[in-house]
Amino acid sequence: MLPPFTRLSGNLLPLAKALETALSIGPHFVSDNLVCVAMMDMRVHNADRDWLTLPEHTLRRSTSNHDDTDHAPAYVGGLNPMTAAQLLAHEFEPPDLILAPFLPTKGLAMIHAPRGIGKTHVAIGIACAVAAGTSFLRWNALKSRRVLLIDGEMSGAMLQERVARTIKSMDVEVEDNNFHVLAADMEIDGLPDLADTQTQAYFADVLAPAELVIVDNLSTLCPSLRENEADSWVPVQSWALNLRRQGKSVLFVHHAGKSGKQRGTSRKEDILNSVVALKHPPDYQASQGARFEVHYEKARGFCGADAEPFEAWLQNDQWSVDDITQADDDEVLVALSKQGCSVREIAERTGRSKSTVGRKIKHKVQP
Repeated sequence: MLPPFTRLSGNLLPLAKALETALSIGPHFVSDNLVCVAMMDMRVHNADRDWLTLPEHTLRRSTSNHDDTDHAPAYVGGLNPMTAAQLLAHEFEPPDLILAPFLPTKGLAMIHAPRGIGKTHVAIGIACAVAAGTSFLRWNALKSRRVLLIDGEMSGAMLQERVARTIKSMDVEVEDNNFHVLAADMEIDGLPDLADTQTQAYFADVLAPAELVIVDNLSTLCPSLRENEADSWVPVQSWALNLRRQGKSVLFVHHAGKSGKQRGTSRKEDILNSVVALKHPPDYQASQGARFEVHYEKARGFCGADAEPFEAWLQNDQWSVDDITQADDDEVLVALSKQGCSVREIAERTGRSKSTVGRKIKHKVQP
């Protein structure tokens, strides 16, 4: 049975009732000529909108095998629980990693950082590395895969420049079929809203070949998303889970809030395998450009040395990486203080208490 249609009105209500009756007889009763609007909650945001003007692929019912035929979802015929023995005996595809250690196949992940820290540099670097089957920072792509980078923020000219410089710095060749870019700036009317269930289907054709989809970023590509409301995330979450069922991985790029955590509701993190935070080091200077620390705030499936934070720095189009210095001797405390770090920042960096840091600095700087 279809969901209740009490919120529908106008010309959609008779259609919905007709579909409900047809499906109650049997899912195969519906003819090839009968279609319905594929919306998450069947709400109509504009009562005057003619549903017949929507593109054809938004008028199909969702399918379990994602082909172009019209039929009811598999769960209409009933759900299929497994016994523990059946689960243990089931043969799954062996686990694999798109980008080791944090992004598996059929995985969902997020990278977040404050404005201007270098999120898009990292997104493009990951896209090029996965498309070419090479390494980037301390992450390794063991084989080349098809990547779709969806950019909602940068101008086409700047995006072109950054991709060109990244590929050149990596000294790799990326096959055209492995790396596609969908840029809002290069579409006449921009890109559809990924947080709107009525417009998500516009992405279907370009998503089909991709094994990794990079969404850069949530603020620009999901304009209707109310970041602090957990329920507002549901359409994007459902979209990502649907891609995972198709065997794809999704990497979201997002802004950090004032707390340093990803901005908005923590519900975004529930389904994610990994959450990666980019942060300026305590002694960062604006003249240093894209220099940041990489921290794993969620690390499902990896631990130990693989989950240790590290520092990355882009200089003259070349990335360098290094361990984060955890030295806490008095000279380091004073040096960090002279570089403008507060007592709290030094304490967080070195693991020493604020009172100890304050006392040591005061003692060392006295004549």
